[in-house]
Amino acid sequence: MDDTDHRLISALRHDARASLSDLALALGVSRTTVRARIERLRARGEIVGFSVVLRGDTARDPVRGLMMLGIEGRGTERIIRQLGGLSAVRAIHTTNGRWDLIVEIGTETLEALDRVLAQIRRFDGIASSETSLLLNTWKSGG
Repeated sequence: MDDTDHRLISALRHDARASLSDLALALGVSRTTVRARIERLRARGEIVGFSVVLRGDTARDPVRGLMMLGIEGRGTERIIRQLGGLSAVRAIHTTNGRWDLIVEIGTETLEALDRVLAQIRRFDGIASSETSLLLNTWKSGG
């Protein structure tokens, strides 16, 4: 992907319903170029679909947090499998630096979040953790 493809994807993330004309104007290319690039990105599997974010989707998890995990030894794959089995876990990311994993968690209440955090901390191989609550989301999905 070149810079134009990246800018096109960014524009689509901002408004996936933007017209070809609006996208072409924003990118400084022709409508034909925009159409061809979208078709090529879809054919290569770079774009796998388009979605709509509803107000209810954002209210689904009124309490959200990021839990950073330090893992001792070689238990990362096992812990990822355990995390994947928890319904409150929305995403699991491997990372570099101080933390081995960053886990996105969503629950209905602070009490439910506290229970999930305690459950994760009891996993064999969790050496350390730190959790941050997400207070407000200004941009999501790209």
